[in-house]
Amino acid sequence: MNWDQIAGNWKQVTGKIKEKWGKLTDDDLTVVGGRRDQLSGLLQNRYGMAKEAAEKELDDFVRAFKV
Repeated sequence: MNWDQIAGNWKQVTGKIKEKWGKLTDDDLTVVGGRRDQLSGLLQNRYGMAKEAAEKELDDFVRAFKV
């Protein structure tokens, strides 16, 4: 799976994202709307991650995600 597929199925994916990153709210995910760069920024902000760490977590999530 790649990020375009995740963005295309955003409503279904948000539940899995909230399971993994519980500090993100429904409103956060609505604003992100499938945009990877904005989700990365939220992870950096809410979890105090460096940009590289947030990007790695997103890459790992994409690889492991099953619809």
